[in-house]
Amino acid sequence: MDSFEENGTERPSKSSLKREAQSLQDLGSDLLALSPDQLTRMELPGELYDALRQGQSLKQDGSLKRQRKYIGKLLRQVDAEPIRQKLEMLTQVSAATTRSLHRIEAWRDRLLADGDSAIASLLAECPEADRPKLRSLVETARTERLRAQPPRAARLLFKYLRELFAEAQSE
Repeated sequence: MDSFEENGTERPSKSSLKREAQSLQDLGSDLLALSPDQLTRMELPGELYDALRQGQSLKQDGSLKRQRKYIGKLLRQVDAEPIRQKLEMLTQVSAATTRSLHRIEAWRDRLLADGDSAIASLLAECPEADRPKLRSLVETARTERLRAQPPRAARLLFKYLRELFAEAQSE
């Protein structure tokens, strides 16, 4: 067994080839976990995109395992590095969005729990906020909560906070 090809270059070891194949299958699994909208934004080659969409519809372990291997094979035929980079960017954007939503939820919960003192803290952080609107939304949401009504005002408060923080971020 010669580890050199006919042109004198060294062939990759069998282990390194297996590691690369596993890495591409793992990338395929990460792509399978994306939503259909996120998958569309990845701008993947047609056959790979179709295989991923088909894989997302599979529920059985055996068929899904075969589909993952097929996706790995398709990924070996294309340059996977740009796909990895797009996936990483998409993951970072998703993580930032999640952090932002958690921050907004925390502010909403704090406003509902602490009332005027939390409104004063929020106004210190976001001076452009509308105090009367905030106070009205908080009081209405608290009343809804006490009466066990649907949280309409809490949703409106969340929406207002999201807009407020989006404005503050764009400045």
